[in-house]
Formats: sequence, structure tokens, C-alpha cells
Amino acid sequence: MKSLFLDPPAWRRGWRFPLALALLCALLQLAGLVDQLRFDRVAVEAGQWWRLLSANLVHLGYGHLALNVAGLLLVYLLVWPNLHGAQWALVTLLSMLGVGGGLYLLNLQLDWYVGFSGALHGLLVAGCLAEPRQRRWQGVVLLLAVAGKLAWEQWRGSLPGTAELSGGPVVVDSHLYGAIAGGVAWLLLAVVAAIVGRR
Repeated sequence: MKSLFLDPPAWRRGWRFPLALALLCALLQLAGLVDQLRFDRVAVEAGQWWRLLSANLVHLGYGHLALNVAGLLLVYLLVWPNLHGAQWALVTLLSMLGVGGGLYLLNLQLDWYVGFSGALHGLLVAGCLAEPRQRRWQGVVLLLAVAGKLAWEQWRGSLPGTAELSGGPVVVDSHLYGAIAGGVAWLLLAVVAAIVGRR
């Protein structure tokens, strides 16, 4: 089957990292480690800083997990060939940190959080920004769609039906923080590439 955006040989490359990420989320859910790994403000303030990262990897339930795995598959199909393994690892790490750190520093009323959707927004933004010149218009279209979604969420709250699909309330600010962190990660990669290219 031909992808709307990518030829089949392109989207078949680099599948191990997103698959490992999806399996890790599924294993943590099966192990029942949500309470031990979720963002918990009291626990973070008591020194459990790893929760700023690990909260991205656990979910409200299997419906929430399936929704985020589907989102990861969409990111893979649309933009994955635009970056390489180590670059995606950095974008993922910074996006997850952006979500956890943003919620901790800016959403002081938030007691707990779980889910990979914020980090997914970071992956999508970074992948769109990294579109090669011949497909730049596709990245622009996707970025406009993401920006429209984020604007809607900040203005009106979560998209209709997403809370029901997720099995709980949607923390829309996590999407904004993840998208910003993904943009910062892409900028960092671009700066490093430019510096290395001058040598």
C-alpha cells in the first residue's frame, strides 16, 4: 500500500525505535506500574524526578495506550525518514522532558499526569521541520494542522471525543509543551549540523 506522503521503501526504514517505544509503553501498562511512574507532584517534590520522564510512558488504560500507539504509527508513516535513530532518540527525550518540566513548572494546580500524547506532538513537529526541500510543503501543511489543533485546545479544550477515547481528562497543555520542545530539539539538531558542516 502506498503512503499518502512517503513511498513504501522510505517508511519501512527505522522501525525498530518506534516499535521498541510502543512495546515499552505496553509492558509498563501490563506490569501495572502506572502509579509508580506517573507524574505525581508530591512525589516529584520529594525527589522522584524520574517521573518527569516516566509519566510519558504510562497511560490511563489500554484505550489510552492504543490511542497513543496509533499516534506514534501516524508519526512514523508521515515523517520518520526525515531524521535518523540517534536524532529521534534526542527528540523523544527532549519532548518528554519538555512535557514533564512544563507541567511541573507551569501547571502548578496539576497533581498527576500520564500519557505519551504530549511527546507525540514534539515528534511530529520535529519531523515536519526536518522535511527535505522537495517535500517542504507537506511539512508546512502538517505544521499548520498541528498549530490549528493546539490553538483549538488552548481556546476550547480537548477535541470532541478524545476524553472518552482516552478514558479520562486530557491535559491539553502537555501537547503545547511537547510541540515546543520538539521544535527546540529540531533547532538544536540543525545548529549542531551547521557547526559540523563548517568543519
